[in-house]
Amino acid sequence: MSKRVGLMGCGQVAAYGHIPAIFATPDLDLFAVFEPDPDRAREIPHRFGIPFAFSRAEDFFASGIEAVTITSPAPCHRENVLDCARHGLPVLCEKPLAINKEEGDEMVAAMRNAGRSFYAGFCYRFSPAALKIRDLVRSDVIGRVRSLRLIYNWHLHGKYETSCDGVKTLQKRREARMEEGGPMVDCGTHQIDLAHFWLNSPVTRFAGHGAWVDDYQAPDHMWLHLDHANGAHTAVEISYAYTHTAQNRRSEFIYELIGTDGIIRYDREAESFFMENSTGRHDFSFTPEKDFIGLYREWAAALTSGKSDLLTTAEEGVHVADLARRATDEAIATRVLLRS
Repeated sequence: MSKRVGLMGCGQVAAYGHIPAIFATPDLDLFAVFEPDPDRAREIPHRFGIPFAFSRAEDFFASGIEAVTITSPAPCHRENVLDCARHGLPVLCEKPLAINKEEGDEMVAAMRNAGRSFYAGFCYRFSPAALKIRDLVRSDVIGRVRSLRLIYNWHLHGKYETSCDGVKTLQKRREARMEEGGPMVDCGTHQIDLAHFWLNSPVTRFAGHGAWVDDYQAPDHMWLHLDHANGAHTAVEISYAYTHTAQNRRSEFIYELIGTDGIIRYDREAESFFMENSTGRHDFSFTPEKDFIGLYREWAAALTSGKSDLLTTAEEGVHVADLARRATDEAIATRVLLRS
């Protein structure tokens, strides 16, 4: 019997990622959506054939849904999760899970008190490439992993957008992501989560460094250094300013794991994925870096079994978001000191 799922927040990521993935998951039935914007509340259900759409939360929760996926903007997550807890519904919530640790801990406690499962929706974990890397690390084929280089430099669809009457303005999606905390708080949480997923070793020390291409409070190009308890080091580099004003935009997306007996390298732009160790080079099938369908299949299984070894727990999601936020705050504070 399929679980009747409700979705909160019908933005771009929901439309291209979450909604199609739910429809592709046999054990889930996308039954209703909640969207405060009346235009989107009409357009999304019509486009995808979703039975019910509501612009009032209480109507949404009274519709007969059995689980909720939250794909609203990050500042809405706390209210959405607390509403789900009050209605006793399990939750899968988009990253970043919370704006700060205090809100995150409150959300986790509310869901725990409600006795319902609560997971963070990190879809990068479910790419066949990410799962293959996890298996390779666990089997020690490159020895002990000592260094991770996780790079995601891109333009976030450019600095500017042009309206239908030809007026050039700042691109709204990029503006919103920068105002919510910048690239490390947004997409950088995927890389932090992957470091946890692959190494299974807690972070003992971190440092954040930033560069400002545009003058937001948060850096639009950032580095995060993580020392792990097992002696490994992770370096995350992420940008929302990489070719963002260039005529020809490009991106860099690389995973590189360096071990005592070789390396694993994944390069999205080159569509290359291989391991090089003492036995030679081993090439693997290339796959995209994210997999929403894999995420929802695992969530569907967890809703039935009550457990998952692959989904990111809410507690882990709060920790990842807190690391990203604190590292960004550290970079901002350092910039203020250098300017004063």
